[in-house]
Amino acid sequence: MANHKATKKDVRQSRKRNERNRYYGKTTRNAIRDLKAITEKAAAEKELSDVASMIDKLAKRNVIHKNKAANLKSKLAKKVAALA
Repeated sequence: MANHKATKKDVRQSRKRNERNRYYGKTTRNAIRDLKAITEKAAAEKELSDVASMIDKLAKRNVIHKNKAANLKSKLAKKVAALA
C-alpha cells in the first residue's frame, strides 16, 4: 500500500474514477444492445441519437478511444439504415 498521503488520495480517486467509468461503459453497452434489438426503423432512429450521444461522452471522458467511438456509431447507423 502507498505510504505518502498524496499517493493514498490518488489511489482513492482512481478507484472512484474506475467505478464511474465502468458504470458509464456498462450503461452504454446495454443501450447499444437494446438498440440492436429494435426492429422498427422510427424507434431505432430516435434511440440512435441517444446512444450516439452516450458513445461520444465515453470518448470525451477517455473511457474508450475516439476511433472506437466512431466505429461503433458507424456500425449502429448502418444497422438502423438497413431496417425496413
